Amino acid sequence: MDKRPSNQTPAAPNPSIEGSVFIASDGTKKILRRRRPLLQVENLTVVLGGHTILRDINLTIRRGETIAIIGESGCGKTVFLKNMIGLISPSEGRVLFDGKDIATLGDKELTETRTRYGFVFQMAALFDSLTISENVAFPLRQHRKDMSNREILDRVRSLLEEVGLNPDVVWKKTPSELSGGMRKRVGFARALAMEPDLMLYDEPTTGLDPIMSDVVNQLMIHARDKLHVAAALVTHDMKSACSVANRLVMLYPNARLRPDEPQIIFDGTPDEIERCGDKRVLQFVRGEAGDRMREL
Repeated sequence: MDKRPSNQTPAAPNPSIEGSVFIASDGTKKILRRRRPLLQVENLTVVLGGHTILRDINLTIRRGETIAIIGESGCGKTVFLKNMIGLISPSEGRVLFDGKDIATLGDKELTETRTRYGFVFQMAALFDSLTISENVAFPLRQHRKDMSNREILDRVRSLLEEVGLNPDVVWKKTPSELSGGMRKRVGFARALAMEPDLMLYDEPTTGLDPIMSDVVNQLMIHARDKLHVAAALVTHDMKSACSVANRLVMLYPNARLRPDEPQIIFDGTPDEIERCGDKRVLQFVRGEAGDRMREL
């Protein structure tokens, strides 16, 4: 039987998030030790092909915090995610990872910085010509030259077990021999291999049935609560967003905003979003077409 992380719990104020206020055992109110945010996005603007995709975005992600970036198709969510890891450079503004502007890093330093990220791609993005064990071992063999072969194999086995896969069953299989949900879990194991500080999830439940979607949600919750990894999740799946994230951030298409309107039209907790007074936010959350049918 597959092993799975503990039962899903709703996102809540988390004392593992730096800067969080919590009540200590003696009843006193305390603030978790503060360091600078893990990721800071400052006045980010991205223009692609003459079109402004992102405009003047400001956002911070604290260590241990999971945010879900939501919004309709075409609003710039995936572009935003790619800016966070330096795959797309800002037209204006900057992205700071642990205090460093990633757009100014040289190739070597940028490569080293990216080892502190884990990226779960929408379609898993496994190497077709490699076995499952080789896929998970790939980042370790590339970046952990101090690890012996035995240590790498032990780490791969542990990672596969952590995402609920039996190493003895999947070890020598290729990605084409696995189901979509299993491939997604292998991609998750590979993303965790380098013990990242920040996980980036790009539509991780897309194309999965409800049960397998919940398995992926459980994996993200496990990374949040047990491994205390910060994360940014891009998704249209509101159940996933509200289950996994401490904060929801909603982007709105720049072309449909007034010049003086911020592109982030909501930034708050899952509980707060249902009480939001902005009808655009509620329309998205509830999946209602409203007046968009006439616009389309």
